Amino acid sequence: MKLKDKVAVITGGNSGIGLSIAQEFKAEGAKVAILGRNKTTLEAAAQALGEGTVVVQGDVTQSADIEKLYRETVEAFGKIDVLVANAGVAKPRPCTEVDEANFDETADINFKGTFFTVQGAIPHLKKGASVILIGSIAGQIGHPGMSVYSATKAAIRSLARSFSAELLPMGIRVNNLSPGPIKTPIFDKMGLSKEEIDAFGSQIMTQVPMARFGESHEMAKAALFLASSDSSFVAGIDLVADGGMSQI
Repeated sequence: MKLKDKVAVITGGNSGIGLSIAQEFKAEGAKVAILGRNKTTLEAAAQALGEGTVVVQGDVTQSADIEKLYRETVEAFGKIDVLVANAGVAKPRPCTEVDEANFDETADINFKGTFFTVQGAIPHLKKGASVILIGSIAGQIGHPGMSVYSATKAAIRSLARSFSAELLPMGIRVNNLSPGPIKTPIFDKMGLSKEEIDAFGSQIMTQVPMARFGESHEMAKAALFLASSDSSFVAGIDLVADGGMSQI
């Protein structure tokens, strides 16, 4: 019970990595609040997570939704000990085909949303709190069609350093978790056909030394390390969990 009596907030906690993190944190004793845009998946997540869960439908690009998330969390649980800024979107396009709408959507959710998610939480974070940003190895390597997405993830890794410099004097640790290719619904939301997704997955697989995609529960274990006292002397790092893809 590494998170016994702790309160964790997870954006994008209604599916994929975010939901797995919420489930792992609850199994380790935490009370959990999740934010997501999709009502159907939020309802399913609420049922899966059970009692001791605050569920808020909202969008990280909307300051009122972020404020609602923290207000309802504090009203229910009285504090916030862990924040996981996980909400994100990936819509691959060749750089020659990126328009302003595509650029703005990706940047607003991934970069702007992460920034203001953390900013809004600061007044509620207790001394000793842990903030976990969810980046990606895409922020470290180049891949065709991923220029905007990769740039936003590189920005998030930078935020982990800057936020750490500002928040450590308040007793708040900030770290970045960079997953590699993980089996999540994000691939179904890329706007690609099944054939394109399969081809993309096969191409990525050849670059992973472990010769497989990761699982969401493996990312949840990594997040648990950063959330708990096991990482009490860890701040500002980029914890890479990618099967060796960017490291070997």
